[in-house]
Amino acid sequence: MKTLQHALRSGNWRSLLACFLYFDTGFTIWIVYGPLAPFIGKSIAMTAAQQGFLVAVPVLSAAILRVALGNLYQSVNGRRVALMGIAISALPAIVLPLLPGTPSYTALLVLGVFLGVGGASFAVALPMAGSSYPPKVQGLVLGLAAAGNIGAVLNGFLFPRLANAYGWQYATAAALPLLAIAALAMFAWGDDRGEKAGGGARALAGFVTILAGLVALVLAVHAGVFGPGKTGVLLLPVLGAAGAIALLPARYRTVLAERDTWVMMLVYSITFGGFVGMSSYVTLLLTTLYQMPKLEAGSFMSVLAALGAIVRPMGGSLADRVTGVRALTGVLAAISLADFAFAAWMPPLAGGIAILVCLYLAFGIGNGATFQLVPHRWKSKTGLLSGMIGAAGGIGGFYLPVVMGIAKESTGSYQLGFATFGALAACTCLAILALRSQWLVWATPGVTVLEAAQAGTAARVGQAAAAGE
Repeated sequence: MKTLQHALRSGNWRSLLACFLYFDTGFTIWIVYGPLAPFIGKSIAMTAAQQGFLVAVPVLSAAILRVALGNLYQSVNGRRVALMGIAISALPAIVLPLLPGTPSYTALLVLGVFLGVGGASFAVALPMAGSSYPPKVQGLVLGLAAAGNIGAVLNGFLFPRLANAYGWQYATAAALPLLAIAALAMFAWGDDRGEKAGGGARALAGFVTILAGLVALVLAVHAGVFGPGKTGVLLLPVLGAAGAIALLPARYRTVLAERDTWVMMLVYSITFGGFVGMSSYVTLLLTTLYQMPKLEAGSFMSVLAALGAIVRPMGGSLADRVTGVRALTGVLAAISLADFAFAAWMPPLAGGIAILVCLYLAFGIGNGATFQLVPHRWKSKTGLLSGMIGAAGGIGGFYLPVVMGIAKESTGSYQLGFATFGALAACTCLAILALRSQWLVWATPGVTVLEAAQAGTAARVGQAAAAGE
């Protein structure tokens, strides 16, 4: 406890709390469609694939917008960006209760894009929280800030009960007081000490363009412009990500030429993508696979999300001690084994809950360990890389419910969906193992990228000399 207190006092703990609340409430509004999906399905006729697409749209929106917000954070004071994000993400919670009658499926897709702004808060909350803390506690601090994904706990307990009592449209308004608290905390305590590159007007224009472009893309996919059925849905993340990257300044796009960027993005697409994707879909999974009552399924979703959120700071702290490289190797192996076990066994309820608990624990630890590495590898570009890597996590979270819905609709079972994600986790684990010796050099706290490169060169020279002998 004294170690935690000392770590918190080494920076601005009030700003850390504001960032936590910003991400917590952003996460709550972000995945509100997940626990409400069974109620929405009673009002609007949808296939299993359409249900998966509906809950996935906010996830994808956040993924793409994280790149834009990360770019904006590099140019503008983080407190302003956060307050803007809170205001935009509140729009669906304002609009839905005011709409006369039941909204159309198309209207829900459009509002889902705006819900994604809440999830995009990640690209601002994390670098802003860590900007006033020393490198040696970055894993713990960023883990605490990112534990705001405990906001998913409120989703499962709060919204299904309000939907059952007052209707799902009115239930969404419960997010507004939470967002107001986050806005007040950010206004009063938010403190951004990160380096800024300027060009705020261009970065803001890029954010607005991407937001409008996402609305247009989602509507085009729904209309079948990019191909019938599932083709357009599967292409949507690629099209959205390409547009977001194209609007980045050229000096920032250079990080995409680095192998480490892509591997880290792949890792986070498994860990955070698994957490948010499953949190968006697990209520439907439990009600469909096990015929669990909607309120009970929402409660289980909350418990699972709480587990994943609580252990995230532990993942960061663990990575501070053993490095994120070692922590991620074990986490990815555990995720792969759990996914394959579910696919091969298709367990009864008790077994299914046990495997889901294991998955969420691994997701949370992996999320914390991933972002322990980012400040060590990209010290001057943490905002941008938080956005890019966070975007990859969101894209993974988009594909999970989409693939699960497609698997269920096409085969009548979720086996193919779990097997697919188990294989991806296994491949990612192998990638980390292949890079392990190189990453362990710069992943050690206090070692800079330049020092890591010099150490790596020295090691290669030594190996060459040994080979010559």
